[in-house]
Amino acid sequence: MMMTMTTMMTMTTMMIKEKTPLRLRHELKYSINALDDLVLAARLGKLFSRDPHAGSHGTYRVSSLYFDTPSDQALRQKISGADRREKFRIRYYGQDTSFIRLEKKIKIHGLCAKYSARLTESQVRLLLQGHIGFLMESENPLLLEFYSKIRGQLLAPKTIVTYDREAFLYPPGNVRVTIDRDLRTGLTSHDFLNPKRCHAGVSDQLSVLEIKYDAFLPEIVRMAVQIPGRQAGAFSKYAVCRRYD
Repeated sequence: MMMTMTTMMTMTTMMIKEKTPLRLRHELKYSINALDDLVLAARLGKLFSRDPHAGSHGTYRVSSLYFDTPSDQALRQKISGADRREKFRIRYYGQDTSFIRLEKKIKIHGLCAKYSARLTESQVRLLLQGHIGFLMESENPLLLEFYSKIRGQLLAPKTIVTYDREAFLYPPGNVRVTIDRDLRTGLTSHDFLNPKRCHAGVSDQLSVLEIKYDAFLPEIVRMAVQIPGRQAGAFSKYAVCRRYD
């Protein structure tokens, strides 16, 4: 007996919940200017260790392909500030397409969580060509959920988001502080796996400071990231890049 799409979506969502407990984290974001960036990067570099995956200059490139519905549900929920929302993206780092992940980012009452699953380059190429049958054949619950939402909600690639990231780590509180620079968007999703694709800059010389932590933010981090006159805001790289569709 064939399952209805609603039944399949319910089952895959239940599998996600059963397989991996939801781990919610705090997330603060600040839009900062070039001087703030310079001062903060120097300060953080003296206090905290850097991401071990970064290159010799302490930075690495992040490339993400975001998916949304025909009615732009994820974008509209972000702009309206909905208490519960989610979005799907495919991401890789630098020019290395041998390590690619599908990610589902969830926000619930201001707290964030993320599920992820590995994809191969050939699988991503199939996705970009509209061939998604391999997702249904997977035993990974996130890939199954992604399949059901492509079918049920008509999720499709919307925009490429690329930036250069400098990351700092502080184990107490599981803190991760990042500065994202040179935000830019790709011109076509079919070019996503091409590291040399053309980009359009959208950052207006601004960087994005993000602080992620678990139950508490240690005082040393709170003091280190202070910027006079700056307040945390609801900055979305995806929303900014969608302005340039």
